[in-house]
Amino acid sequence: MSIARKSLARSLFTAQGWPYLLVPFIPIAIVLELVHADPVPVFITSALGVIPTAALMGRATEELAARSGPGIGGLLNVTFGNAPELIIALFALGAGLHEVVKASIIGSILGNTLLVMGAAMFVGGVRRDRQFFDRTAAGVQSAMLLLAVAALIMPAIFELVEGQGLPNPGAERVNYDPTVEHLSLAVALVLIATYVAGLVFSLRTHRALFNPASEDEHEGEPWSVRKAVGALAIAGVAVGVMSEVLVGSISEASQSIGLSEFFVGVIVVATVGNAAEHWVAVLVASKNKMDLAVNIAIGSSAQIALFVAPFLVLASFLLGPNPMPLVFNGFELGAVLLAVMIANHVTNEGESTWFEGLQLLAVYAVFGLAFYYA
Repeated sequence: MSIARKSLARSLFTAQGWPYLLVPFIPIAIVLELVHADPVPVFITSALGVIPTAALMGRATEELAARSGPGIGGLLNVTFGNAPELIIALFALGAGLHEVVKASIIGSILGNTLLVMGAAMFVGGVRRDRQFFDRTAAGVQSAMLLLAVAALIMPAIFELVEGQGLPNPGAERVNYDPTVEHLSLAVALVLIATYVAGLVFSLRTHRALFNPASEDEHEGEPWSVRKAVGALAIAGVAVGVMSEVLVGSISEASQSIGLSEFFVGVIVVATVGNAAEHWVAVLVASKNKMDLAVNIAIGSSAQIALFVAPFLVLASFLLGPNPMPLVFNGFELGAVLLAVMIANHVTNEGESTWFEGLQLLAVYAVFGLAFYYA
């Protein structure tokens, strides 16, 4: 075996190379879809196939960001950071799975603030007394997330008071009054405007607050711009194919497995699209780089609330059978409010321990149990 092949083989078993071991699931999922196999293996293989495509997209984005300077680099990171989740959600919108889309939005926020940050604090704190991070930068991200979630839940409160009430967790799609659809559209426009202002704040006027991300050393040989752009294009196509297969199997697979579409959306779909990014947060926490770990967890949640969710509302006016208003069910509202409040409390301290991480994981487990029985 040549030196290059040995190096490639070793890299696949590193902390950041393991997602590429799942690449064989991509052709397997495509073949199973083409032969109209049972929806359960189609769903499982396509979900596993999303992980390496998301990892490749994340790596290509990081390489482009490293070569384009902090301003454009930061913009690239925030633009493509949640691209796999967004692509999956767009296919689900086209299929009319509105409640799955909304569940994945809430699941992404919960996964980042509780599962990812909890795992990062636990793994990073096991061998240390305490870990420290910049409470100012973390506080800015947490406050942004709290304000965004406050705006996200207002259409649901409006529908609860003035309309037909909140959707059932078992629903697939609910037709709402045009009033709440227009309210959701207006809220989406406000959130996107706030997101743009947040980019100016983090990338221009207060860029120094968010510089800890640049402390992470570059692993391996740097990619050329052509290689990074090519990898990004390939990853985008692969994510699109896997997303179409995944979404097409959700309804039948969830029935066969015995899980509700709500649970699949809030736990499974929300996790697979960001699995590689989640692992990176835990990895850097183990290296005692909690600034970066917290920034990944809270920053990704804030981006979901400020950009991905409102973008999907706008897209729903063009995709699918009818617009998707921001009317979440009771489980989603309660869980996201509690999770964001907990995130604000934890990041306000500027330090963490393994026990805090364990508590965050315990809360996520409780939410998961409630979602399972819903």
